[in-house]
Amino acid sequence: MKQFVKLFGDFYPCWFCAEDFRKYTAANEPTTETQDSLGRWLCGAHNDVNKKLGKPEFDCNLWKKRWKDGWD
Repeated sequence: MKQFVKLFGDFYPCWFCAEDFRKYTAANEPTTETQDSLGRWLCGAHNDVNKKLGKPEFDCNLWKKRWKDGWD
């Protein structure tokens, strides 16, 4: 799974976003030991983009409710 996450940066269609993702994964090793650790890592990557776009950060304690279970 860790290799898949890193390869994602090589295949992402937007070259600018792909480069940012590669930099993020180099500085923040993906945590793939459990579903929860991967979800929180992905949320951190999502928040890194939000910061660059001037958007508010998402509460990573709610990652499962939003991305796995879906909002009600």
